[in-house]
Amino acid sequence: MEIRRGIENRERETLSPFAALSCRSAGRCRPEEECDLRTCFQRDRDRIIHCGAFRRLKHKTQVFLSPEGDHYRTRLTHTLEVSQIARTVARALRLNEDLTEAIALGHDLGHTPFGHAGERKLNELSPSGFAHNTQSLRVVDRLEKDGRGLNLTAEVRDGIVCHTGSRRAATLEGRIVALADRIAYMNHDIDDAIRAGILTEGDIPAALRTALGESKTARINTLVRDCIAASADTNDIGLSEEIGQASDELHAFMFRCVYTNPIAKGEEGKAQEIIAYFYRVLAAGTEPLPADYREIAGTDGTERAICDYIASMTDNYCIREYTRLAIPESWQVL
Repeated sequence: MEIRRGIENRERETLSPFAALSCRSAGRCRPEEECDLRTCFQRDRDRIIHCGAFRRLKHKTQVFLSPEGDHYRTRLTHTLEVSQIARTVARALRLNEDLTEAIALGHDLGHTPFGHAGERKLNELSPSGFAHNTQSLRVVDRLEKDGRGLNLTAEVRDGIVCHTGSRRAATLEGRIVALADRIAYMNHDIDDAIRAGILTEGDIPAALRTALGESKTARINTLVRDCIAASADTNDIGLSEEIGQASDELHAFMFRCVYTNPIAKGEEGKAQEIIAYFYRVLAAGTEPLPADYREIAGTDGTERAICDYIASMTDNYCIREYTRLAIPESWQVL
């Protein structure tokens, strides 16, 4: 146990008084024997990286549906970018980098195929509603490891479910991830929109370019530096009033010009129809759920299992299965 205990001792000696210490974790839902090499937060990070839901993120949409080109973001590359930004802030503030990284890597595990378009459609169809952050928590609590879940620590679970929406994470590390998520997706979505020909840097209002920077790199640097300066020696995470207002205005600009842009979102209607088709045939029983999801239906209800199954799909798998079920094959003479 000397290696793990040595890491825990270094945390106590070097981290901020506001940091979440691994030796003081609130623990797991099911008690486990401690690892002799890794702290509890390091183990959580590793469990997330090795789980199936994390691997599937590479084939899930970030903003642009099935883009032609190798350089557009996917849900996986977005997750890695959030992790990098969050770790930079945590390190500068002497907070727990391992906890921050684990939350960042797990925050989007519950995302549907086709990005937020899929999420909105599934929320509309499901009587109990659907949100990707609560589904991310369900993935790590219930769905991974053949229904046993990853049994993560309370601090990681809290950060995952609170990374978006009105609830704020209990730890500063979780709050860092919530802000890093926004910093990452705004600036990288601008980068992808410029690549797609939807925007130019000059389209961004001049006042925002003056306040935040003239490029993706400059804007991220401004926001990260401001977060560190505004949060230093405080028991909270945030931006200064000036930069926070500019960030909100940039977010509003992105909704007007990218997130509702008919070119960027032209295929969303088709994607949502695919989601609706799967929900209908699965709910009607004309297409059976896979065996592992039938087991979930037996304990958690059919509607919950349908949402779990659809949310687990990658874009590619969803389109392939839709083609198999809904598109007639050519009749061939043998």
